[in-house]
Amino acid sequence: MKNTAVLIRDLSEKEFFEKYQCDRFTAMVISNRLRYIVQHMCTDLLNTAFSIILRDWYDFAATISGPPEQDYPMPAVSNSLVLFVGPMTDAVRNMVEEYGTENLNPGDVIIANDPYRIGTHVNDICFVKPVFYEVKGENKIVGFVNMQAHMLDMGGVVPSGFSGTKKDIYENGLVLGPRLFYKEGKPYKPTWDLIFDNARYGEIMRPDMITIYKNLLLGEKETIETIERYGVEAYLGSIKYAIDISAESIGRAFEKLPDGVYEGEEFIDCDGIDNSEEYKVKTKITVRGGKVEVDLSGSSRQARTSINASFLDTKTAIGAAFKYLLDPSSTFTSGVMRNIDIVLPDASVTNAMPPDGAIFLYWETSMPVLLSIFRALKDVLKENAIAGDTCSLNIHNANGFWPDGNPWVTMAQCGGEHGAWGATKAGDADSYSVAYLANNLDPSTEAIEIDVPVVVLRKEYVPDTAGAGQNRGGAGVLKDTLWRTDTQHHSMPLHLKRPSGFGVNGGKDGKTGAVWTWDPENYDIEKEENLLAHNKEAYHISTPVAGKLNPETKMPEVNGEYYYFATVPVWKTKPNAMFRYITNAGGGWGEPYARDPEKVKRDVRDEYVTIEGAKEVYGVIIVGDPITDPEGLIVDYDATKVLRERLAIK
Repeated sequence: MKNTAVLIRDLSEKEFFEKYQCDRFTAMVISNRLRYIVQHMCTDLLNTAFSIILRDWYDFAATISGPPEQDYPMPAVSNSLVLFVGPMTDAVRNMVEEYGTENLNPGDVIIANDPYRIGTHVNDICFVKPVFYEVKGENKIVGFVNMQAHMLDMGGVVPSGFSGTKKDIYENGLVLGPRLFYKEGKPYKPTWDLIFDNARYGEIMRPDMITIYKNLLLGEKETIETIERYGVEAYLGSIKYAIDISAESIGRAFEKLPDGVYEGEEFIDCDGIDNSEEYKVKTKITVRGGKVEVDLSGSSRQARTSINASFLDTKTAIGAAFKYLLDPSSTFTSGVMRNIDIVLPDASVTNAMPPDGAIFLYWETSMPVLLSIFRALKDVLKENAIAGDTCSLNIHNANGFWPDGNPWVTMAQCGGEHGAWGATKAGDADSYSVAYLANNLDPSTEAIEIDVPVVVLRKEYVPDTAGAGQNRGGAGVLKDTLWRTDTQHHSMPLHLKRPSGFGVNGGKDGKTGAVWTWDPENYDIEKEENLLAHNKEAYHISTPVAGKLNPETKMPEVNGEYYYFATVPVWKTKPNAMFRYITNAGGGWGEPYARDPEKVKRDVRDEYVTIEGAKEVYGVIIVGDPITDPEGLIVDYDATKVLRERLAIK
C-alpha cells in the first residue's frame, strides 16, 4: 500500500504552523541558514588548517544536530565527505548519551574516535559542542555543532595509520570514547596529554585541533544568532521541517520503485593476511509499498585485518546509494533513513566487531556496499541506472625523514585516490574524481611536493580502459611518483580482481587497474627515456605490487595472474624509487554502437580511445594521426556504416 499521508506542500498555513511552529517562509530560511552555517565552518577550516589532509584534501565535515528531546536529528550537513556526514547523526547521539547530557556545560566540547561508536576510523576525531540557550528561564541544550576531521596520526603500529595489514584494534591506534576536549571554554589537559603522548606529528596536529575548536565557536555563535532572530520555537520547528522534507522526498522516490526483491553483490580482493579469501558484500533489497529493507546477511565474515567497515559506515553507504539513484536533488539529512530498514549481521565485513574485526580502510568495504545497490537496481532502473566507478581510494601511505632528521608523512595524495566515475543517461563520466562516497579535493602537485620529498611525474588517462557505451565511462588514471629519500610505503589497492566499473543499460565494463614499483638499481631516471611509458619496455624492469598482470610482460591482462598487495606489507625503498598506480575505469551507459561517431573521434583526439579501440569497440573508422595531427582526424562514415552493420549482425 502506498503512503497516503498529506504532503508537506499541501498543508494549510494553519496546519503547517501547528506542526512546525513557524510559517513556511521562515522554515525555509532557517533550514537554509543551518546549511550555510556548516558550510561557513568548513570554508573557514579549509582556509586555516595546517596539515595537507585538511587544507588541501578537505578530509573533514561539519553538521548540526537537534537537541536530545528531538532525538538528535541532523538537518544540515556540509558539502564535504559523505563518508563523514552519514554516520554523524548516530555518532553525536552515541557520544552525548554515553557522556551524559547532565554532565555537559556551556563551553564544553567532547570528542571521540572509536569506529564502533561513531563510524569511520581512529584518525577521524568527532568534535561535538553543545549549544545552550535560555528557554523559559532555563539554560538548555538546543542543539549541537559538530565537526569530524582527519588527524595526521593517532598512534598504532603504522605512521599515519593507513594500512590494510593491521590485525586488531590494539595495532590500529589510540581509541577515545566520549571525553572532554574543552571544559567550560578551556583546553581539558588530560585529553590533550593522552593524545599527544600517543600520536606522532603533534606539532601539526595541535594547531589543526585549535582551528577546529575555533570553527565550533563560529558555528555556535551563528546558531545562537539564528535563534535570537527567529525564536527558539521556530528554530526547533525548522529542524523538524528539514528532516521531514528529506524523508518525504526519498519516500516518494521509493514509491516509484516496483515492489519486488532485487539482489546485487560486490567483492573485496582479499585482506592483509593472505590471498586465500575474497570478501563478498551481498545486498538483498526488498521493496514493498514505498518501504525498503536492505539485507546484508549474505555478506562475508569480518576480515582478519583492518579493511572492515562499521555498521554506521554501511548505513551511510546505503543511504547515499538511494540518494544517488532515486533522489539526488533533495538535501541529505538524517530523514533519508526514515523509510529504510537494514538487516546487518554482527561480525561481518560490513559490521565488524572488536577486537579482531579491525576497522581502518572502511571505505574499501562501504564503497562496495553502495555499488552492490547500484548493481541490484540497474535492471529495474534501466536508463536511469548509474554505472560503477573506481570503487577504491587506492591509498598510498609513505613516511620517512628529511635530511635534517625531521619526520614527514603523506597519505591519500600519491596513490590512485582519484579515478573514474560511471556514465549515466546525462552523458559521459568524469575520469578524475573521488569515489561516489567521498567529496574531497585533489591536492595540487606543488602542495604535495612542498610537504614531502616526492616528485609527481605524471597524471594522465589510459586509452582504451573506459567502459564503452553510448555514453562513455571514465578512463583509468595513471599516476607516477618519484621518491627522493629512503622511504617506507604502504600500498592498499583492494579492488583489482574484478571490474568495479560495471556497465549499465547495455554499456560495457571498464578495465581494472594495477600498481607497480621500480627499484632505482634497475634504471637511471635521468637516462631511461622509455621508463615512464605504458609499454613492455618499462614494465619489464618493474616489480608488480598488485593487480592482474601477464606474468611475462607484467602488463595489465584481464585473465592474468593476480599479484597480492600485501606480499610485501611495507615497501622500503632507496632514493629515486618510483611507484605507478592505474585505477579501475568506470562503466559505460547504453550500447557502444549507438555512440555518435563524432564523439568517438573526439575521444580518439583526446586519447581516451585509440584508433584501434574506436574500430573494435565502437565500430567507428577514424582516419588520421591523433598524436601529430589531432585536429585533422576524420570519420570515414561509409566504412563505419558497413562495419557497424556487420558487427550488429554478429
